[in-house]
Amino acid sequence: MRRFGNPVVRSAVVATVLLTTVGLAGCGQLARGENPLGKSDSGSSQQPTSGQTSAAPKSEPSKSTPPPDPFRLTANVADGAGSVKINKVLKVSATHGDLSKVSVTGTVVDHGKTTKVTVDGKLNSSHSGWTASELLEPNGEYTVKMTGDSDQGGSKTFTSQFSSQELSLDQQVYASFAGTMSGTVGVGTPVVLTFDLPVKDKATFEKHLHVSSSSGQKGSWHWYSDKEVHWRPATYWKPGTRVTASADLNSIPAGNGLYGQTDTSTSFTVGSSVVTKVDLKSDIAKVYVNGKVARTIPVSGGGTDTLSTTTRSGTSLITQKETNYRMTSQMIGLPKTGPQSYDLRVKYAMRITNSGEFLHSAPWNAAYFGRENASHGCVGMSNEDAGWLYKTALPGSPVVVTGTSRELEPQNGLTDWNADFATYAEGSAL
Repeated sequence: MRRFGNPVVRSAVVATVLLTTVGLAGCGQLARGENPLGKSDSGSSQQPTSGQTSAAPKSEPSKSTPPPDPFRLTANVADGAGSVKINKVLKVSATHGDLSKVSVTGTVVDHGKTTKVTVDGKLNSSHSGWTASELLEPNGEYTVKMTGDSDQGGSKTFTSQFSSQELSLDQQVYASFAGTMSGTVGVGTPVVLTFDLPVKDKATFEKHLHVSSSSGQKGSWHWYSDKEVHWRPATYWKPGTRVTASADLNSIPAGNGLYGQTDTSTSFTVGSSVVTKVDLKSDIAKVYVNGKVARTIPVSGGGTDTLSTTTRSGTSLITQKETNYRMTSQMIGLPKTGPQSYDLRVKYAMRITNSGEFLHSAPWNAAYFGRENASHGCVGMSNEDAGWLYKTALPGSPVVVTGTSRELEPQNGLTDWNADFATYAEGSAL
């Protein structure tokens, strides 16, 4: 068989390769039996010895870099959500970036009229979140616009929309400080808050009622009923104190599916301390102005022949001041005609109970002043003494009556001081 190739040439090539290999070994770069790739003749891998070098290993194939996490701005109310509870605190958070601005706008239907509204809020210090400082309104359509900067650069804006739950007026509790005296008042003045619908969740409501004063006096709320709550300090107000009260009840749950309808507030300033102490055993009233006796007044209280005409003992407040005031027997439940009937004009009158007891001028009873109780329940005195007291005592000034067998009933006027403070504070829901 013919062999391919030239045998002479092949032998020459082989000889040349062998000579080259021997020459390289003489330079000390490769040991006998090794090749330039660092593998043994048998094909097994060898580690280079001292003074040897090896070829660099082949690099691994490069892996692709994963994409960065997406920048997101999200609200805690889902886009398109409906009937969102109005006591929901709206929040916005940022991931993989910073939050720079949030605006919440909307429209609500109130008494059949559509009104534009906004919800204020505040960014946290790290710009990772925003929290609303106001609650939602019922029957509203809201838009949340969120703007921020991605960690990868660039600004983005996200928008979501939702609607709040629908409520009728019969599901919204209206609060009012109308029963609280205003202007400059006496040292006994309580804060009075009333509601048009019953409040069952008193504890939640009370957490959103606040009273502050320039004197820093501590006090307590006292629930008289589901529709009325008062606040008084532990001791009489210090003269000159500025008092501010607020009821932040808008959208706050009142229980039984009811919610607060609005926020409201009031304020007043405390004038001089005028406390009138009436002792109907001695028929003498002493008036203390800023802690000192300023006037001693002979008086005549309600006769003790029947309980209906006996003046009540207890601590009340002057709630009304009138001049030339008409008083009739029907006003306190007595007959219009007969021995106990009367129809009189009183020059100076200061109401102390809802049931019709007054401190007032009663010149027709002058023979009984300082001697005997002979009125139909009021505390009478001369025109001169009544005129002085009328000018001196402010609405909200305490009147303390002692010496009779008939006790003052709770809420027969402003009776907040007819109990010690520890007992009064037991009326708090907290």
